Amino acid sequence: MHIAITSSSSSSAILRVSSRVRFSLLSKPSPFSLSRASFPSSPARSLTTSSAFRSASRWSHGVGWRSSVTLRAQIGTVAPVVEQFQRNIVSMASENPFKGIFTALPRPGGGEFGKFYSLPALNDPRIDKLPYSIRILLESAIRNCDEFQVTKHDVEKIIDWENTSPKQVEIPFKPARVLLQDFTGVPAVVDLACMRDAMNRLGGDSKKINPLVPVDLVIDHSVQVDVARNANAVQANMDLEFKRNYERFAFLKWGSHAFDNMLVVPPGSGIVHQVNLEYLGRVVFNTDGVLYPDSVVGTDSHTTMIDGLGVAGWGVGGIEAEATMLGQPMSMVLPGVVGFKLSGKLQNGVTATDLVLTVTQMLRKHGVVGKFVEFFGEGMRELSLADRATIANMSPEYGATMGFFPVDHVTLQYLKLTGRSDDTVAMIEAYLRANKMFVDYSEPQQEKVYSSHLQLDLSDVEPCISGPKRPHDRVPIREMKTDWHSCLDNKVGFKGFAVPKEAQDKVISFPFDGQTAELKHGSVVIAAITSCTNTSNPSVMLGAGLVAKKACELGLEVKPWVKTSLAPGSGVVTKYLLQSGLQKYLDQQGFNIVGYGCTTCIGNSGDLHESVASAIADNDIVAAAVLSGNRNFEGRVHPLTRANYLASPPLVVAYALAGTVDIDFEKEPIGTTKDGKSVYFKDVWPSNEEIAEVVQSSVLPDMFKSTYEAITQGNPMWNKLSVPSSSLYSWDPNSTYIHEPPYFKDMTMDPPGPHGVKDAYCLLNVGDSITTDHISPAGSIHKDSPAAKFLLERGVDRKDFNSYGSRRGNDEIMARGTFANIRIVNKLLNGEVGPKTIHIPTGEKLSVFDVATRYKEAGQDTIVLAGAEYGSGSSRDWAAKGPMLQGVKAVIAKSFERIHRSNLVGMGIIPLCFKAGEDADTLGLTGHERYTIDLPSKASDIKPGQDVTVTTDNGKSFTCTVRFDTQVELTYFDHGGILPYVIRNLIKK
Repeated sequence: MHIAITSSSSSSAILRVSSRVRFSLLSKPSPFSLSRASFPSSPARSLTTSSAFRSASRWSHGVGWRSSVTLRAQIGTVAPVVEQFQRNIVSMASENPFKGIFTALPRPGGGEFGKFYSLPALNDPRIDKLPYSIRILLESAIRNCDEFQVTKHDVEKIIDWENTSPKQVEIPFKPARVLLQDFTGVPAVVDLACMRDAMNRLGGDSKKINPLVPVDLVIDHSVQVDVARNANAVQANMDLEFKRNYERFAFLKWGSHAFDNMLVVPPGSGIVHQVNLEYLGRVVFNTDGVLYPDSVVGTDSHTTMIDGLGVAGWGVGGIEAEATMLGQPMSMVLPGVVGFKLSGKLQNGVTATDLVLTVTQMLRKHGVVGKFVEFFGEGMRELSLADRATIANMSPEYGATMGFFPVDHVTLQYLKLTGRSDDTVAMIEAYLRANKMFVDYSEPQQEKVYSSHLQLDLSDVEPCISGPKRPHDRVPIREMKTDWHSCLDNKVGFKGFAVPKEAQDKVISFPFDGQTAELKHGSVVIAAITSCTNTSNPSVMLGAGLVAKKACELGLEVKPWVKTSLAPGSGVVTKYLLQSGLQKYLDQQGFNIVGYGCTTCIGNSGDLHESVASAIADNDIVAAAVLSGNRNFEGRVHPLTRANYLASPPLVVAYALAGTVDIDFEKEPIGTTKDGKSVYFKDVWPSNEEIAEVVQSSVLPDMFKSTYEAITQGNPMWNKLSVPSSSLYSWDPNSTYIHEPPYFKDMTMDPPGPHGVKDAYCLLNVGDSITTDHISPAGSIHKDSPAAKFLLERGVDRKDFNSYGSRRGNDEIMARGTFANIRIVNKLLNGEVGPKTIHIPTGEKLSVFDVATRYKEAGQDTIVLAGAEYGSGSSRDWAAKGPMLQGVKAVIAKSFERIHRSNLVGMGIIPLCFKAGEDADTLGLTGHERYTIDLPSKASDIKPGQDVTVTTDNGKSFTCTVRFDTQVELTYFDHGGILPYVIRNLIKK
């Protein structure tokens, strides 16, 4: 065993063991290694397994800088062995070739904040032109430079970004921390537990499988909206969630004890990205006197929300996050940066949501996949931190890796508002100014170099929504009625439902709780204020409260058959809604608080009332949902809402009052008063001044402090969970929630090597914009699905099916849920909608899982044919794990979403792209052919981005580009995936 000094946080002279000492995961020995003799002699076992190490690492990621006593109790005491070890490695830190720019940051009044690697001290004029987002990558490379995992050549590539970024050069990156939410956190902890088992089987030390990069895990995706329109909805839903998810929660609690350096925030605390923004985000770390920028990768694509705080963060697949946790440097292509200039000011009545939907449409059209977007300009003065976070949150919807807002005075004000101490804020400002990472709009701005530019005058933004099936299909409110009718007319597609003309005006009457209810095409049956995008923003949340208040005062009511709900992103929202007096009006309109976490946006909308569901299904009604979320893909929100629109929280209330999306708000009333007078949209819509006034008086710093002090104490249900203390997990073969997957069961010490594809059948042939929701749905488990059959056979009642998301710890269910979205369109079925495919040898039409099983049992490979933007949407590792378990060996697409392509590589699936201008249709491929993809037998003979020939059994031949983008990815492929690679290298140490 040896230990390599390859810090993800610092290579300073003063190092913290848990975040500076890394077991080298690369095959060659580190030039900076310690023998066992270098350790103090007191511990008889490995340092990583000692109680001293465990105590030191639990909270090494710095939460203690403002933690409660309860949190400090989790930290423990740093034992003398760790202090001695730190002294022993001090001299090695000086080996950083950039030690000459390691300098002190003075504190006003005397003393110093700490030491840092100074970019200005390099005296390189190229740095002044670098985008701020690239400077964060540069600082990390300099700080971690050891001429082993990070080299001076890597640093030079980043400094010369203007010239190197167009060339697709590869760089290593070490984020300061990893962020998990429970939907992806559960499979991540499952994989870590399995890796420990595999280490045991292969004769290695299982304790080496332990997060070495600090991990924050927030249990947020746990609120199924079963109880709504009820003052006690929060507690009722929480009771149901703990009953349903007991195994999942207990497993995560076990993980928080079994693995060091892992914090688990209990359920009911809030949405992961809002908790990250309001509490976990550091902006600047100060660890043992070493200052460096906060950076984070997370297993949810909306990790980008933290970019609004000036923290570099983006989503990665769970597989890549696990490797990062275990100390593996991230290999990434140095990205281009799109400069987005903002000017002007939003007009009265325009919300941050309207702005973000406009930005999303612009950037999606511009093309920013794999790039950073950096916002700048005088218009930044007009955007609150919450507005910036709203825009940053939607980065996955416009396709960017990040939507970055550099730190300025607005950021500092937000840090104070959310309870960060004055001293901490002063340190953050001083460090960022000293290292040229702070923007001061009161000073002249030096022009930055960007790969391309966009510009938006904020005064041009108008009220809008997006849908009915994609986030970037923006529709101005004034055009909504016309657009809706064109959707009814259009053929089935992203903007079409193909409803016959004679059926478009039908009205269905049905009984509902003793009264007569009516539905027609476009009727709103779900109205939800939900999701991290908007529930972090006081202006739109309080704006929704003002709409509800005005409606109540005019005597308007949301119809009772509309399923309404409010799911704040954190407890702070409840505090300011109560402080403002507006919560009572939201309650009167049915927007009761149902829980703190992702709900409708992730598919946890719960069941519709039986009579409503029957009316929709029996009469083929195109019913609508309006939600303040970020995703509205087909089949995601609810199986019975074919039209799903993203809107600001105030607009959600307005559409709920109107009861339909088939309305022109400028000309048609949304309701009538008790005395019969028409009420129009303008009558209930608040002015910007009204909203600003209530925000100013209602959002107070103490709310943030008290909310997050309470989070650290957990809640009674969580605290009562009893979990074993063993470091190895005892798998229950009868569990339908937590199951040991087969990834490592047959693993050997020798890598399997790269594989080609021989005479493979096409499992599916799909079109453009196939999302990870199509591939691996997160919502409800359909009663006729293979997953439902599996659960019923094991005695699980239908009412206890829960969701795919909640069962991501069970590979048997998730493999059956792969390609199980009820709205997927497979060309092998001639356009038929549904989760079925054709078994080519027999011509039988079966579920995708059943067909895949037949191919696997016969020893036959399969591939998937796809269009553009394959794998867009959530950074869902099961969208790669599921196809791998089904036997898919390759995906051939026009283009891939960034995270999903990486996930495919991580699971050993070959991603290939058609050549420009070509796709399955232009090449005459039907999917009934058999496909052979020849790859060299040695990974060293494959080059990133090389061309390969694909041949079919009917004589067709075409060229594709293999999308292994870096040499590191080829190494992963050689090992059969990232995680087997990590295990083999850990065992070698």
